[in-house]
Amino acid sequence: MTTESVENALASQGALSHLKVLDLSRVLAGPWCTQMLADLGADVIKVERPGVGDDTRHWGPPFLKDANGDDTSEASYFTACNRNKRSITLDMAKPQGQALILKMAAQSDVLVENFKVGGLQQYGLDYASLKALNPRLIYCSVTGFGQAGPYAERAGYDLMIQAMSGLMSITGEADGVPGGGPMRVGVAVIDIFTGVYAASAILAAIEVRHRTGLGQHIDMALLDVGMAILANQAAGFLNTGRVPQRQGNTHPSLAPYQNFPTADGAMLLAVGNDGQFARFCEAAGEPGWAQDARYSSNRLRVQHLETLLPDMQAVTRKRTTAQWIALLEDKAVPCGPINDLGQAFADAQVAARGLLINQAVTPVNQAQGAIQTIATVASPLRLTATPPVLRRAPPALGEHTDEVLAELGLDATQVAQLKSSGAV
Repeated sequence: MTTESVENALASQGALSHLKVLDLSRVLAGPWCTQMLADLGADVIKVERPGVGDDTRHWGPPFLKDANGDDTSEASYFTACNRNKRSITLDMAKPQGQALILKMAAQSDVLVENFKVGGLQQYGLDYASLKALNPRLIYCSVTGFGQAGPYAERAGYDLMIQAMSGLMSITGEADGVPGGGPMRVGVAVIDIFTGVYAASAILAAIEVRHRTGLGQHIDMALLDVGMAILANQAAGFLNTGRVPQRQGNTHPSLAPYQNFPTADGAMLLAVGNDGQFARFCEAAGEPGWAQDARYSSNRLRVQHLETLLPDMQAVTRKRTTAQWIALLEDKAVPCGPINDLGQAFADAQVAARGLLINQAVTPVNQAQGAIQTIATVASPLRLTATPPVLRRAPPALGEHTDEVLAELGLDATQVAQLKSSGAV
């Protein structure tokens, strides 16, 4: 093959097209991980409960719309993290279902599950059992609190971990301010970060397998991730003993770094160094601020933010948001609008990056709910030689059951028997 043909083949297949992933996870953290792998080309088989499916298929409103614009029974939540996968329905409580999972696990490179600790052992689908069957298998468990420790048996949810980790204690307005109090982040950020960390760990385990020929068990815990992503806030506490407090949209270490009122709404100003502040002051017609003994360095501005803010707010109200953005754009001063999601997806840069994608659904999906297309957000992973590949819209429940069972060597009669028994 020529270099060009090799490159074209890689680009059409994806970086991980050689991998088979068995996805026993549901809701968000595990499915987010497996969607990342699927976007990169892995063949991901999602195992769901017959007649019910992933919990998020029912987490609505909002629901997907049919061709007439009416609600279907499919919640849009499911589509956020299940693109590019094949769905098979299977009852693992039945011996026939367990046998099918064992057969798939024997042929898989990766298995991802988010059952409670020990939950799969009763079915013979725990890591020790599958390792004996397939020593190359990389087995990733996602739980709330990990495989060990006093809370290991507890169920864990994103909101609970946002509270326990301290994230809510540093999110929201300060006490005493209107609307003050602990606040959750607007998306399940710990679930999502856990999925990203899990995908990274899986790729690391694959690299190790290249050298050893052996898989391994990966123990991912929402609490571990929740503590890890505290980042600079955790570092500040651990090294000073000072407990960070909520402070709305201001930053504990940078100023001015927050929202400001404008003539027609608000803007976000994110000044990260003294040069940016000086350029802002010059553009705003207040060059003296950058020379003021209270504001000449970032450290001083953080200390004197209470006096700086009223003066800045009085100035920012004199122009519209668009005027401020236009004024500061060529001066390397980070400034932007505070968009709602409609405005964000209508943004020219979002459009230029192709971040909104619409995928036509299969006839199976159309038959179940007359859904014509499903919109999702494109993968942010931009590999030049092996970019993410869009192969499938989020699947209908059990859409690929017959296809996957045929690949396992089952004939039509055997599939019919499994369906009759309720195993699939």
